[in-house]
Amino acid sequence: MGFAPHLPIRLDPREIAPDTFLLRSAQPALGAPLSVSLNSLVIRGEEPVVVDTSTVANRDAWLEDLTSLVDPADVRWIFISHDDEDHTGNLAQVLELCPAATVVMSWALTERSACSVAVPPERLRWVDPGGRLDVGDRTLLAIRPPVYDSPTTRALYDPTTGVLWASDTFATPMPAEPVDDVAEIPPPMWAEGFAMFHHHALAPWLSMVDHDAYAAEVRALRALDAEVVVAAHTPAITGPSVATAFDHLAALPRTVPPPHPDQAALEAALAGAP
Repeated sequence: MGFAPHLPIRLDPREIAPDTFLLRSAQPALGAPLSVSLNSLVIRGEEPVVVDTSTVANRDAWLEDLTSLVDPADVRWIFISHDDEDHTGNLAQVLELCPAATVVMSWALTERSACSVAVPPERLRWVDPGGRLDVGDRTLLAIRPPVYDSPTTRALYDPTTGVLWASDTFATPMPAEPVDDVAEIPPPMWAEGFAMFHHHALAPWLSMVDHDAYAAEVRALRALDAEVVVAAHTPAITGPSVATAFDHLAALPRTVPPPHPDQAALEAALAGAP
């Protein structure tokens, strides 16, 4: 007997700041009572922005949620944070659905994703880390976060609302029953899951970084004074949890993560499967 495919758990979009919405789902973990956020973002400003396009597995629900928040004809920008398939899974569909939209990438991201989604060159805007994007009523800042699993990764900061989209940074598992905010995760579980995800699933090079150089990158990101931190694989980080999240991030190079599940864990999960 094997595991039945786990489709993402659909969660309602959540407004995390004025006219700024998380499009949310969650993926049940294999053989563990955990789930993992699968988020993207919509900024419904003067020139609406879609930030990442979720997964193929979540396509129908994600497109329904997107079009419930914004008229596709009004979308002017599609910001892709990096080239992993859980961030680009519905890009081709959004390109067709939003004919006035320009895709915000970088040269490297364009090259790396060309074999899966070929964006017409006339619909591209290249923005590198440190670059700015004028979207009418606000100017967004592209940033390379301190932790990433693709060299093309750029976070996105909206100074109008204080919302930081951190791409994969701040990733953490949550309980099997998804939660809205990291404040709903028991603190020891958050700290342990944060370390495990970053060291094992996102940035195994963390143990090799220069501590001072890494600390400077975390300080630069913290200096934005984001009021809300959101990312693809974490519940929203708000209020006092923002400072705690940055403390966890700063500590990563010195943190010894828990072991990741191995073959024995997989076999045990398979043995217990219905």
